[in-house]
Amino acid sequence: MTVPSDSARRHVVMAIVAALAIVAGCAGFRERSGGAVAEVRPGILAGYLAPGDLPNSLALLPAPPAPGSAAVAVDEDVSRKSLALRGTPRWRLATEDANLAFPSAAETFSCALDAPITEHDTPHLYMLLRRSLTDAGLSTYAAKDRYRRTRPFVVNRQPICTPEDEAFLVKDGSYPSGHSAIGWAWALILSEIAPARTDAILARGRAYGRSRVICNAHWQSDVIEGRSMGAGVVARLHGNAAFRADLHDAKAEYKDLRDKGTKPARDCALEAAALAAEAS
Repeated sequence: MTVPSDSARRHVVMAIVAALAIVAGCAGFRERSGGAVAEVRPGILAGYLAPGDLPNSLALLPAPPAPGSAAVAVDEDVSRKSLALRGTPRWRLATEDANLAFPSAAETFSCALDAPITEHDTPHLYMLLRRSLTDAGLSTYAAKDRYRRTRPFVVNRQPICTPEDEAFLVKDGSYPSGHSAIGWAWALILSEIAPARTDAILARGRAYGRSRVICNAHWQSDVIEGRSMGAGVVARLHGNAAFRADLHDAKAEYKDLRDKGTKPARDCALEAAALAAEAS
């Protein structure tokens, strides 16, 4: 488990999130001719879905919890308890989970999958993750831009995992969580590719969303509704022929890795210990 301490890498990650915010307001984009996938911004591949085909978070989700409500009290309590994890291995894992930049982001679920995910060894699976990141991330912006919910670190004035990101995150709505939508979409897709690993994959998907609360970047209700958008995106993706083709080929890639006994390069024991420590 390698924590991205380099500030330049964090700025790359925020550039990705910022690019998704910009793309959310664009009229649309298309794949390049010949089957090559266009970049909608440097490092960001076009998703499988046209903007008009994405589930609409503003139509699907309730408004964020109202100030003074019981739901806000729950959010604040979960946030307050999560701050106690600062500086622990779980905090460091949450910091790593904040990284959406490839190739590092491809490794997030490799332990749960019990196989590496790389552009060289699993090109179709790698493509699935990169393109569905865009779809899931974009699906959150109708609600994000409408509600502009204040993030927890602004309210409680406590640190976040990636302090270099604060200037951007202050301006980016907290509800729903884009990272959580992406992580849950990935978990559902990977569960189809490796059904025997479903429990481990879904548990990692939940932990990925939980990392956003531990990082003090999102409220618990942001994460819950982020998962809703991730699930909605995957449901829509199944109607897309390019997605289905990549999914089919990714299953074959995964079977080949399993037949060879290829193991993840990630430190899975360290990851498991970090997750177990929080649960204990």
